[in-house]
Amino acid sequence: MFKNLTDYPIKLKHAIVAGGIAVLLVLAGFWLGLKNAGYLSTNQTVDDTLKASATSQTTPVVATPTIAGTSDNSITSVVKKVGPAVVAIETKSTRNIESSNNRRFNRNFSATPYSQQEQTEQGLGSGFIISKDGYILTNNHVIEGADSINVRLQGETTTKEAKIVGTDEALDVALLKIDAGKDLPVVAMGDSDAIQAGDGAVAIGNPFGLDHTVTAGVISAKGRPLTIGTQNFKNLLQTDASINPGNSGGPLLNLKGEVIGINTAINAEGQGLGFAIPINTVQEVLTDLIKKGKVSRPWVGVSIEDMTPELAAYAGVDNEEGAVIAQVVSGSPAEKAGLKQGDIIVEVDKQKITDSQSFSEKISSFKAGAKIQLQVSRQGVLKTIDVLLAEK
Repeated sequence: MFKNLTDYPIKLKHAIVAGGIAVLLVLAGFWLGLKNAGYLSTNQTVDDTLKASATSQTTPVVATPTIAGTSDNSITSVVKKVGPAVVAIETKSTRNIESSNNRRFNRNFSATPYSQQEQTEQGLGSGFIISKDGYILTNNHVIEGADSINVRLQGETTTKEAKIVGTDEALDVALLKIDAGKDLPVVAMGDSDAIQAGDGAVAIGNPFGLDHTVTAGVISAKGRPLTIGTQNFKNLLQTDASINPGNSGGPLLNLKGEVIGINTAINAEGQGLGFAIPINTVQEVLTDLIKKGKVSRPWVGVSIEDMTPELAAYAGVDNEEGAVIAQVVSGSPAEKAGLKQGDIIVEVDKQKITDSQSFSEKISSFKAGAKIQLQVSRQGVLKTIDVLLAEK
């Protein structure tokens, strides 16, 4: 209790003043803390904030399309690096067709006479230069049956006549040669075995005659089998980079600008389903194409099938592995060696054979003229038979 009532107002005044000062000190400290932490800036005004907001609304950020693991700039560098070595291939072929001569009728209105007429067909494709002196790789189907083949280099309006050095229908590869009178730009070869699904891919070609069209995507899969007519491909690269008629024979590239495949086919029933021959496979036959004009392949002379439970039961064996001989070609190495229909091939040179594909892959690893040893099961009895491979 205060001793005198007159002292009360004075002490209350002192308390209020002291409390107010304390509150002001606390607020000042809080403000300084925010400023030091960067939440307040003495340089930015409300007007500045409105201007910044207006700018962000009138100038939207546009994302540049890219492909996996790269930027648009690297695709540009790939095109600049490889583009000069990509060529357009123009072909002409002549075929005879039967046409009716409607101006000639006989009195009895018998069958209208037919005459032979020549029709010229033009074709377009792509290719790429692999040597400074003018060797060019493309697809066999691009130049097959052509009477004339001409190559147009990037930036040139005239064409140069090309000669066929070698072809391989089974692989759908052709090697051409032009005489440009100068050193030509060449592509760099990559490693198609090293790429993986999801890696970026770039295709350059001349779809529908549109010179040096560039498309980009990814490697969708490896080792794809594909049947086109009578051709059976077993190890194609699949890509979603757009490939269209005229792209055939052009390069499929990795993001270093190295060739990893030759664009060869599309699935017209879907989108983004393009296929390319792995460049490693092509390089294995390149020497044969240059020296022989064809690919030398070993030949056994048998038709084979996979083992099935039914075939195993029929042959009286428990194991369902191996390749079954369905037919032996007359006069073939297989017939000369004594192989018979129904034999089950279980080993080639002491390496196990599990199915028809493993047998084909193993045989393809040999050269024509090689002597190989087969182990076959005939009516449950194992036999060893030597076969001298011929050239297919």
